Amino acid sequence: MPAAKSAASTASKTSAKPGKNATTGKPPRTIAGTVAPQQDELRQEILRQYEEAVRAMQQGNYAAAHPALEKLLQIAPPEFVDRIRMYLAACVAQANRKTATFTSAEEKYDYAISLLNDGQFEDAREHLNEILDGNSEADYAFYGLAVLASVTGDSHNCLEKLTEAIRLNGQNRILARSDSDFQDMSDDPRFTELLYPEA
Repeated sequence: MPAAKSAASTASKTSAKPGKNATTGKPPRTIAGTVAPQQDELRQEILRQYEEAVRAMQQGNYAAAHPALEKLLQIAPPEFVDRIRMYLAACVAQANRKTATFTSAEEKYDYAISLLNDGQFEDAREHLNEILDGNSEADYAFYGLAVLASVTGDSHNCLEKLTEAIRLNGQNRILARSDSDFQDMSDDPRFTELLYPEA
């Protein structure tokens, strides 16, 4: 009986404790543990470059931000990639907006509406206002601004622009009646009165 105790006692002394090396008794070294400082330095450098590129964009310097973001895309950790791609897309869109040329005001209007549909409201507004700068009687530009105001929740501006669009071209009244972009205005009695004055 005492011999059995002795064997159990010996086994418990020689067995490795959880999480420790059986021969040395020390915690195992991991690859991640030995390279963490270098990874941390690289991450900090990537973060610094990323912040610089974003700051350049905020200052309107898309020409500097674009190549910096392209470079970062090659070396950035996975969690940065989606944001870098988003900012790259914004740089490309900005470059296209500045270099876009139009053969007519109607082409410019179509482009403005595509921007509006993509949610680029300020760029759309800028193009529509540029049309009006060239032709203050462009009813379709007023109509576009009315749609823009409607989808962004600016009911006063929507009514103002739509009133002007209808004054310049009565067909805009008929068009607006079936335009789903004005659905948020449908409960406004002023909107109903503008579209159905005979009622």
